[in-house]
Amino acid sequence: MTLKEKQQDIIDEFAIYDDWMDKYEYIIDLGKELPLLPEENKKDSQLIEGCQSRVWLDSKIEDGKMKFFADSDAIITKGIIGLLIRVLDGESPKTVATADLHFIKEIGLQEHLSPTRANGLVSMIQKMKLTALKSIQL
Repeated sequence: MTLKEKQQDIIDEFAIYDDWMDKYEYIIDLGKELPLLPEENKKDSQLIEGCQSRVWLDSKIEDGKMKFFADSDAIITKGIIGLLIRVLDGESPKTVATADLHFIKEIGLQEHLSPTRANGLVSMIQKMKLTALKSIQL
C-alpha cells in the first residue's frame, strides 16, 4: 500500500464520524491497538521533546524500510502516534523524511487538538522525519 493510499484509508475512516467526540473515541481505540513498547525501550533518549505527555518513539530499519514503535502515557496521544506509525511504518527513510502528511489537515486533526497536543503532534512528526534523515546519512 502506498503512502497516499494509507492516508486515504484514514481520511475515509474519519469521514464516517460526524462528531469530533466520536473521532476522539476512534483515536483512543487506535491507541489501545498500538502494541506495547517494552519498558526497557522507554528510555529518556526515546522521549519526544515538545509533548505535554510522555511519548516514547523507537525505530529500526528492516530490509531498507523504517519500522516504528511507540508508546505514551496519554491515551489520545498514543492514538495520534499510532496514526502516524500507520502511515509511515514500512516506508523507506527517504519517503518518511519527505512525506507530506496531508491526512492530518484533511481529517481536521490539528485544529481539533488543544494547543499543547497540536505542538506535540508537530514534535512527533519532526522526530519521525529526523530519525529517517539520520538513517539516510548513516
